[in-house]
Amino acid sequence: MTSIPKTQFDDLSLVRQGKVRDIFDTGESLLMVTTDRLSAFDVVLPDIIPDKGKVLNQISVFWFKQMENIVKNHIITTNVNDYPDEFKQHSDVLAKRSMLVKKADPLPIECIVRGYITGSGWSSYQKEGHVCGIKLPKGLKESDKLEQPLFTPSTKAEVGDHDINISFDEAVKIIGQKKAKELKNLSLELYKTGAEYALSKGIIIADTKFEFGLLDGQIILIDEILTPDSSRFWPLNDYEPGRSQNSFDKQFVRDWLTESGWNKKSPGPKLPQEVIDRTSNTYKEIYTRLTGENV
Repeated sequence: MTSIPKTQFDDLSLVRQGKVRDIFDTGESLLMVTTDRLSAFDVVLPDIIPDKGKVLNQISVFWFKQMENIVKNHIITTNVNDYPDEFKQHSDVLAKRSMLVKKADPLPIECIVRGYITGSGWSSYQKEGHVCGIKLPKGLKESDKLEQPLFTPSTKAEVGDHDINISFDEAVKIIGQKKAKELKNLSLELYKTGAEYALSKGIIIADTKFEFGLLDGQIILIDEILTPDSSRFWPLNDYEPGRSQNSFDKQFVRDWLTESGWNKKSPGPKLPQEVIDRTSNTYKEIYTRLTGENV
Protein backbone atom coordinates (compact mmCIF):
# COMPACT_ATOMS: atom_id res chain seq x y z
CA MET A 1 0.00 0.00 0.00
CA THR A 2 1.53 3.28 -1.05
CA SER A 3 -0.85 5.93 0.18
CA ILE A 4 -3.15 6.57 3.08
CA PRO A 5 -6.54 7.82 1.93
CA LYS A 6 -8.36 9.54 4.74
CA THR A 7 -11.28 7.11 4.39
CA GLN A 8 -9.14 4.31 5.80
CA PHE A 9 -9.21 6.07 9.14
CA ASP A 10 -12.84 7.08 9.42
CA ASP A 11 -12.90 5.46 12.86
CA LEU A 12 -10.12 7.71 14.12
CA SER A 13 -9.93 11.39 15.04
CA LEU A 14 -8.23 13.39 12.32
CA VAL A 15 -7.24 16.75 13.79
CA ARG A 16 -5.17 18.10 10.91
CA GLN A 17 -4.42 17.17 7.34
CA GLY A 18 -1.35 18.91 6.00
CA LYS A 19 0.20 18.77 2.57
CA VAL A 20 1.94 15.49 3.39
CA ARG A 21 1.09 14.53 6.98
CA ASP A 22 -2.16 13.47 8.61
CA ILE A 23 -2.36 13.97 12.38
CA PHE A 24 -4.72 12.03 14.61
CA ASP A 25 -5.64 12.64 18.25
CA THR A 26 -5.17 9.68 20.59
CA GLY A 27 -6.19 11.61 23.70
CA GLU A 28 -2.86 11.77 25.54
CA SER A 29 -0.78 12.09 22.39
CA LEU A 30 -0.89 12.57 18.61
CA LEU A 31 -0.28 10.09 15.83
CA MET A 32 1.58 11.64 12.91
CA VAL A 33 1.23 9.72 9.64
CA THR A 34 3.46 10.58 6.68
CA THR A 35 1.62 9.89 3.45
CA ASP A 36 2.90 9.43 -0.10
CA ARG A 37 1.38 12.75 -1.17
CA LEU A 38 3.69 15.22 -2.88
CA SER A 39 3.38 19.00 -2.78
CA ALA A 40 5.11 21.54 -4.96
CA PHE A 41 4.69 25.32 -5.02
CA ASP A 42 2.32 24.86 -2.05
CA VAL A 43 -0.08 22.69 -4.07
CA VAL A 44 -0.70 19.00 -3.31
CA LEU A 45 -0.27 17.11 -6.58
CA PRO A 46 -2.78 14.45 -7.72
CA ASP A 47 -0.21 11.63 -7.95
CA ILE A 48 1.40 9.76 -5.07
CA ILE A 49 5.08 8.82 -4.88
CA PRO A 50 5.40 5.14 -3.86
CA ASP A 51 7.04 4.64 -0.44
CA LYS A 52 7.77 8.36 -0.07
CA GLY A 53 5.99 8.51 3.28
CA LYS A 54 8.02 5.66 4.71
CA VAL A 55 11.25 7.24 3.53
CA LEU A 56 10.44 10.68 4.93
CA ASN A 57 9.32 9.29 8.26
CA GLN A 58 12.38 7.07 8.64
CA ILE A 59 14.75 9.91 7.72
CA SER A 60 13.16 12.10 10.39
CA VAL A 61 13.40 9.31 12.97
CA PHE A 62 17.08 8.88 12.09
CA TRP A 63 17.83 12.58 12.54
CA PHE A 64 15.71 13.02 15.67
CA LYS A 65 17.84 10.34 17.35
CA GLN A 66 21.07 11.91 16.06
CA MET A 67 20.12 15.32 17.46
CA GLU A 68 18.81 14.35 20.92
CA ASN A 69 21.97 15.72 22.55
CA ILE A 70 21.20 19.14 21.04
CA VAL A 71 17.44 19.39 21.65
CA LYS A 72 14.67 17.09 22.81
CA ASN A 73 12.01 16.07 20.29
CA HIS A 74 8.36 15.06 20.29
CA ILE A 75 8.71 11.31 19.58
CA ILE A 76 7.18 8.89 22.08
CA THR A 77 7.52 5.75 19.96
CA THR A 78 7.57 4.54 16.36
CA ASN A 79 6.74 0.94 17.29
CA VAL A 80 3.18 0.28 16.12
CA ASN A 81 2.82 -2.44 18.75
CA ASP A 82 3.05 0.29 21.39
CA TYR A 83 0.35 2.47 19.80
CA PRO A 84 -3.10 2.84 21.39
CA ASP A 85 -5.42 -0.09 20.61
CA GLU A 86 -7.56 1.77 18.06
CA PHE A 87 -4.51 2.25 15.83
CA LYS A 88 -3.14 -1.29 16.04
CA GLN A 89 -5.73 -2.60 13.57
CA HIS A 90 -4.02 -0.34 10.98
CA SER A 91 -0.50 -1.51 11.88
CA ASP A 92 0.24 -2.87 8.40
CA VAL A 93 -0.34 0.59 6.92
CA LEU A 94 1.22 2.60 9.75
CA ALA A 95 4.47 0.65 10.02
CA LYS A 96 7.53 2.78 9.14
CA ARG A 97 5.44 5.80 8.11
CA SER A 98 4.13 6.99 11.46
CA MET A 99 5.18 8.14 14.91
CA LEU A 100 3.36 8.64 18.18
CA VAL A 101 4.29 12.10 19.44
CA LYS A 102 3.83 14.38 22.42
CA LYS A 103 1.31 17.19 22.29
CA ALA A 104 3.40 20.34 22.05
CA ASP A 105 2.22 23.86 21.30
CA PRO A 106 3.77 24.73 17.91
CA LEU A 107 5.62 28.03 17.78
CA PRO A 108 4.23 30.24 14.99
CA ILE A 109 7.38 30.62 12.90
CA GLU A 110 9.36 28.28 10.67
CA CYS A 111 13.09 28.27 11.29
CA ILE A 112 14.95 28.31 7.98
CA VAL A 113 18.71 27.93 7.78
CA ARG A 114 20.58 28.66 4.56
CA GLY A 115 24.10 27.36 4.10
CA TYR A 116 24.27 28.15 0.40
CA ILE A 117 22.84 30.98 -1.69
CA THR A 118 20.03 29.50 -3.78
CA GLY A 119 16.28 29.61 -4.33
CA SER A 120 14.43 32.65 -3.03
CA GLY A 121 17.59 33.71 -1.19
CA TRP A 122 19.48 33.94 -4.47
CA SER A 123 16.62 35.91 -6.06
CA SER A 124 16.58 38.35 -3.14
CA TYR A 125 20.36 38.74 -3.23
CA GLN A 126 20.37 39.49 -6.95
CA LYS A 127 17.74 42.20 -6.55
CA GLU A 128 18.67 43.75 -3.23
CA GLY A 129 22.02 42.37 -2.05
CA HIS A 130 20.54 40.82 1.07
CA VAL A 131 18.50 37.85 2.29
CA CYS A 132 15.72 38.54 4.80
CA GLY A 133 17.44 41.77 5.80
CA ILE A 134 20.89 40.16 6.18
CA LYS A 135 23.43 42.01 4.01
CA LEU A 136 25.75 39.72 2.06
CA PRO A 137 29.12 40.38 0.34
CA LYS A 138 29.10 41.49 -3.27
CA GLY A 139 30.10 39.10 -6.02
CA LEU A 140 28.48 35.90 -4.79
CA LYS A 141 27.59 33.35 -7.44
CA GLU A 142 24.47 31.20 -7.50
CA SER A 143 24.87 28.17 -5.19
CA ASP A 144 27.96 29.59 -3.45
CA LYS A 145 28.56 28.34 0.07
CA LEU A 146 27.98 31.15 2.55
CA GLU A 147 30.75 32.08 4.96
CA GLN A 148 28.35 31.33 7.81
CA PRO A 149 24.87 29.75 7.62
CA LEU A 150 22.03 32.25 7.83
CA PHE A 151 18.98 32.00 10.09
CA THR A 152 16.07 33.35 8.05
CA PRO A 153 12.70 32.65 9.68
CA SER A 154 9.33 32.74 7.98
CA THR A 155 5.70 32.81 8.93
CA LYS A 156 3.68 29.57 8.86
CA ALA A 157 1.04 29.46 6.17
CA GLU A 158 -2.09 27.36 5.93
CA VAL A 159 -2.26 24.64 3.27
CA GLY A 160 -2.40 26.33 -0.13
CA ASP A 161 -0.91 29.60 1.08
CA HIS A 162 2.69 30.75 0.87
CA ASP A 163 5.04 31.20 3.82
CA ILE A 164 6.41 34.73 4.09
CA ASN A 165 10.10 35.36 4.83
CA ILE A 166 10.62 37.67 7.79
CA SER A 167 13.60 39.27 9.52
CA PHE A 168 14.90 38.18 12.90
CA ASP A 169 13.48 41.39 14.41
CA GLU A 170 10.05 40.48 13.06
CA ALA A 171 10.39 37.02 14.61
CA VAL A 172 11.16 38.71 17.93
CA LYS A 173 7.91 40.67 17.66
CA ILE A 174 5.99 37.41 17.17
CA ILE A 175 7.55 35.16 19.84
CA GLY A 176 9.73 37.41 21.97
CA GLN A 177 13.48 38.02 22.22
CA LYS A 178 14.37 35.02 24.39
CA LYS A 179 12.53 32.40 22.32
CA ALA A 180 13.70 33.90 19.02
CA LYS A 181 17.33 33.80 20.13
CA GLU A 182 17.00 30.23 21.38
CA LEU A 183 15.37 29.09 18.12
CA LYS A 184 18.12 30.77 16.11
CA ASN A 185 20.90 29.10 18.12
CA LEU A 186 19.24 25.67 18.03
CA SER A 187 18.50 25.89 14.31
CA LEU A 188 22.06 26.84 13.42
CA GLU A 189 23.53 24.09 15.58
CA LEU A 190 21.16 21.47 14.14
CA TYR A 191 21.95 22.56 10.60
CA LYS A 192 25.71 22.58 11.09
CA THR A 193 25.65 19.14 12.72
CA GLY A 194 23.39 17.63 10.07
CA ALA A 195 25.19 19.28 7.14
CA GLU A 196 28.58 18.03 8.34
CA TYR A 197 27.29 14.46 8.68
CA ALA A 198 25.51 14.55 5.30
CA LEU A 199 28.65 15.89 3.61
CA SER A 200 30.51 12.78 4.81
CA LYS A 201 27.89 10.76 2.90
CA GLY A 202 28.27 12.77 -0.32
CA ILE A 203 25.24 15.03 0.23
CA ILE A 204 25.22 18.82 0.52
CA ILE A 205 22.31 20.17 2.56
CA ALA A 206 21.99 23.60 0.97
CA ASP A 207 19.18 24.81 3.21
CA THR A 208 16.48 23.43 5.44
CA LYS A 209 13.67 24.36 7.80
CA PHE A 210 12.92 23.30 11.37
CA GLU A 211 9.77 23.56 13.44
CA PHE A 212 9.67 23.82 17.22
CA GLY A 213 7.02 23.62 19.89
CA LEU A 214 6.63 24.25 23.61
CA LEU A 215 6.15 21.35 26.01
CA ASP A 216 5.96 22.13 29.73
CA GLY A 217 7.62 25.45 29.00
CA GLN A 218 10.56 23.87 27.17
CA ILE A 219 11.35 24.20 23.46
CA ILE A 220 11.38 20.85 21.63
CA LEU A 221 11.83 19.84 17.99
CA ILE A 222 8.63 18.76 16.19
CA ASP A 223 7.26 17.79 12.77
CA GLU A 224 10.14 16.61 10.51
CA ILE A 225 13.86 17.22 10.32
CA LEU A 226 16.40 17.34 7.47
CA THR A 227 14.24 15.45 4.97
CA PRO A 228 14.19 15.97 1.19
CA ASP A 229 10.79 17.63 1.66
CA SER A 230 12.09 20.23 4.11
CA SER A 231 15.58 20.67 2.65
CA ARG A 232 17.55 21.09 -0.55
CA PHE A 233 19.87 18.12 -0.99
CA TRP A 234 22.62 18.33 -3.62
CA PRO A 235 25.03 15.57 -4.69
CA LEU A 236 28.53 16.60 -3.60
CA ASN A 237 30.24 15.05 -6.61
CA ASP A 238 28.26 17.27 -8.98
CA TYR A 239 28.47 20.53 -7.04
CA GLU A 240 29.61 23.54 -9.05
CA PRO A 241 28.94 27.15 -7.97
CA GLY A 242 27.68 29.54 -10.60
CA ARG A 243 24.60 27.57 -11.64
CA SER A 244 21.58 25.82 -10.20
CA GLN A 245 22.47 22.37 -8.90
CA ASN A 246 21.21 18.91 -9.68
CA SER A 247 19.07 17.91 -6.77
CA PHE A 248 18.52 14.95 -4.49
CA ASP A 249 15.08 16.15 -3.45
CA LYS A 250 11.83 17.05 -5.21
CA GLN A 251 13.50 19.78 -7.26
CA PHE A 252 13.29 17.39 -10.21
CA VAL A 253 9.49 17.55 -9.90
CA ARG A 254 9.52 21.35 -9.52
CA ASP A 255 11.61 21.64 -12.70
CA TRP A 256 9.25 19.40 -14.65
CA LEU A 257 6.23 21.36 -13.42
CA THR A 258 7.84 24.67 -14.40
CA GLU A 259 8.72 23.39 -17.87
CA SER A 260 5.18 22.01 -18.30
CA GLY A 261 3.75 25.52 -18.29
CA TRP A 262 1.54 24.90 -15.24
CA ASN A 263 0.37 28.13 -13.62
CA LYS A 264 1.30 26.87 -10.11
CA LYS A 265 -2.29 27.05 -8.93
CA SER A 266 -4.51 24.19 -7.74
CA PRO A 267 -5.22 21.68 -9.13
CA GLY A 268 -1.77 20.46 -10.05
CA PRO A 269 -1.13 18.45 -13.23
CA LYS A 270 -0.66 14.69 -13.33
CA LEU A 271 2.97 13.59 -13.41
CA PRO A 272 4.45 11.26 -16.02
CA GLN A 273 5.31 7.80 -14.67
CA GLU A 274 9.01 8.41 -15.28
CA VAL A 275 8.91 11.48 -13.02
CA ILE A 276 7.09 9.51 -10.31
CA ASP A 277 9.57 6.62 -10.51
CA ARG A 278 12.63 8.86 -10.51
CA THR A 279 11.34 10.81 -7.53
CA SER A 280 10.58 7.65 -5.56
CA ASN A 281 14.03 6.24 -6.30
CA THR A 282 15.73 9.51 -5.37
CA TYR A 283 14.07 9.59 -1.95
CA LYS A 284 15.14 6.00 -1.32
CA GLU A 285 18.72 6.75 -2.37
CA ILE A 286 18.91 9.63 0.10
CA TYR A 287 17.76 7.36 2.92
CA THR A 288 20.27 4.67 2.04
CA ARG A 289 23.14 7.14 1.76
CA LEU A 290 22.36 8.72 5.11
CA THR A 291 21.63 5.58 7.10
CA GLY A 292 23.39 2.76 5.25
CA GLU A 293 20.08 0.85 5.24
CA ASN A 294 17.38 0.10 2.67
CA VAL A 295 13.81 1.30 3.14
